[in-house]
Amino acid sequence: MRKIEVGNAPCSWGTLEFEGLDANPIGCTQMLDELVETGYTATELGDWGFMPTEPAALSKEIKGRNLAMLGAYVQCAFKKPEAHPAGKDEVLKIARLLAAAFDNKPYIILADDNASEPDRTLNAGRATSDIGLNAAQWKIFAQGVHEIAKAVREETGLPTLFHHHCAGYVETPAEIDAFLENTDSGLVNLVFDAGHYVFGSGANGLGSDGNVVPVLERYAGRISYIHFKDCEPRLAAQSRLEKWDYLKSLKNGVFCELGKGCVDFKGMLDWLNGRNYTGWVLVEQDVLPGMGQPKESAQRNREYLKSIGL
Repeated sequence: MRKIEVGNAPCSWGTLEFEGLDANPIGCTQMLDELVETGYTATELGDWGFMPTEPAALSKEIKGRNLAMLGAYVQCAFKKPEAHPAGKDEVLKIARLLAAAFDNKPYIILADDNASEPDRTLNAGRATSDIGLNAAQWKIFAQGVHEIAKAVREETGLPTLFHHHCAGYVETPAEIDAFLENTDSGLVNLVFDAGHYVFGSGANGLGSDGNVVPVLERYAGRISYIHFKDCEPRLAAQSRLEKWDYLKSLKNGVFCELGKGCVDFKGMLDWLNGRNYTGWVLVEQDVLPGMGQPKESAQRNREYLKSIGL
């Protein structure tokens, strides 16, 4: 049986999807070289244009290093029906690239247009239901997700997942529940991200202490892919107390190196092994300018995972 393997993402080298944060000069070639040197076997695409956008060139960069391409993260403001057509065009552009470059069917990973709504950005990590979606808005949101997932499947055959994420409308446990209730498992399932779940749970939510195994069990039938991301509980508490916005929380390191926060990764690994999971887990540690050297952090994250048997 194939063992669980470990990938890492471009965001760990400073390639972030938020305006004004992508100030890291590290390019694709250096990032991929350092990813291999630090012991990872797969990655995701990153922002459009970070890696080559021509299939043969992209395939050469990835396969030439004996890496696997796991997927591409794409945001869309699903709350707004007028944003759906442009979102679909963007997603299909990326899906066509991945389908042409790779035969392993990488994931299309949809997400809300995170950090674009002021109230959600300001209240990340402490969101309440009064700034969430109502029943009619959930239907619009799900309709957009379904439309894009169906188009991706029909045109490229690639599977579609959704990434719950702080500073968007699918952040809290209740919002993840609502998303799953409103979406069709035949079209879209879930990327479970430990760090976003813990921070998004608030101070007292299930999983806010870092023990996400009960949550994994709860969502087991809809989880297709795992992101290993940690959350520093003291910084999360400070963020809530001082009412930091999401970007300030990021800059202060709320998503810390693995093993330096509260997420029980050993428990997650035991749960995955108990279910005979044989896919990849993907490390994500958002690195911004001034937060240290990405390669060194990637190395420490890999050594930590080795220390727990991964």
